Amino acid sequence: MKEIFDVIIVGGGMVGAAVACGLGGSELKVAVLESSPPEAFSPEQPHDLRVSALSIASRNIIETVGAWDGIVNRRICPFRRMRVFETAGDTEFCSDDINYPELGYIVENRITQLALLDRLQEFSNIKLICPTAISKINYRLGEQPEIELGDGRVLSAKVLVGADGAQSRVRQTVGIGLTSWDYQQHALVIYIDTDYEQQDITWQRFVASGPQAFLPLTGHYGSLVWYNSPDEINRLKTLSFDDLKQELIAAFPDCLGNVNAILGIASFPLTRRHAQSYVKQGVVLVGDAAHTINPLAGQGVNIGLLDAAALAEVLLEAHKQGLDIGDVSVLKRYEKMRRNENLKMMTVMDVFYNVFSNDILPVKLLRNLGLGLAERILPAKHKVMRGAMGLEGKLPKLAKGIAIN
Repeated sequence: MKEIFDVIIVGGGMVGAAVACGLGGSELKVAVLESSPPEAFSPEQPHDLRVSALSIASRNIIETVGAWDGIVNRRICPFRRMRVFETAGDTEFCSDDINYPELGYIVENRITQLALLDRLQEFSNIKLICPTAISKINYRLGEQPEIELGDGRVLSAKVLVGADGAQSRVRQTVGIGLTSWDYQQHALVIYIDTDYEQQDITWQRFVASGPQAFLPLTGHYGSLVWYNSPDEINRLKTLSFDDLKQELIAAFPDCLGNVNAILGIASFPLTRRHAQSYVKQGVVLVGDAAHTINPLAGQGVNIGLLDAAALAEVLLEAHKQGLDIGDVSVLKRYEKMRRNENLKMMTVMDVFYNVFSNDILPVKLLRNLGLGLAERILPAKHKVMRGAMGLEGKLPKLAKGIAIN
């Protein structure tokens, strides 16, 4: 027997689950395929190493589809201030300056995923298949995409959504090309216990070897991101936690405060990827399947959630118009909404990264001048803040807090 759906979403992570929630309550029949469920949350658990800085636009999306309480009722750390500095330049952004209570929220990725998965299961038109294994993806032009599962079931749909991450099997199977390059840097994520109580600031300091960043977590915990060469990151990973703590104290700025203990570490390479197209007939890519971005300003998850909101909007509006939602002309509406916006964000992050991650004197003078101007020219400063909050550019309805069903 073949199960027929309107939309099959491969990947039940944050972005895939957000697409499903955006389609929740509609006439579209949706399946979400996820290989394994996330671990259930308990308040006594230590923080996960994988966290994201959710923007105001991301909050709007998650709140409008009804999943925000699932985050708040678990664990969340709002932040009001964001500081960017180096030896001779410094600027600080504060949500009070533009009359917002927060600039964003530090949330563990698993908590965001759990909240969205809980919500999508409340919709009668969505079927979550988890755990599951995909044995084969069948794709031929002129035919609806099919998924063969490990248990023998076959699913087909008008639209196959690839929300299956940077190594997307959907993208590879349908033959969408990829433009990519490595930044020749790795990032070390360090989970710490500090002397400070819960903080409301995230900061980033720039040195020639790469940025150093702090993300506040609930209680007296924090997450550090240390960018450096692959060799140096590998060296740091081999140290005992006590020795790594001494390296932190020597390398990080005084505003970090006293580190009581290192509780966990992880590392990853910095790679930029961008799909050469987001769509084919009956197939569409979202999130990391379509793009990975320099994590410098923590925008990867945020632009992925904007993808999810835009795709849900396009599919629902096309369905209401009586159009074939799998037709490439419909799916290109989504690509038009998101591809250039994502490319702009990727380019801004690359420019920022290249300008700040070196010690060439003329460049250093220019960036110090830029930080000084940003501190004094308020309209420009406010625009930067709104951009970091996801409130600039062409926004999907969900990102504005407008329900689309």
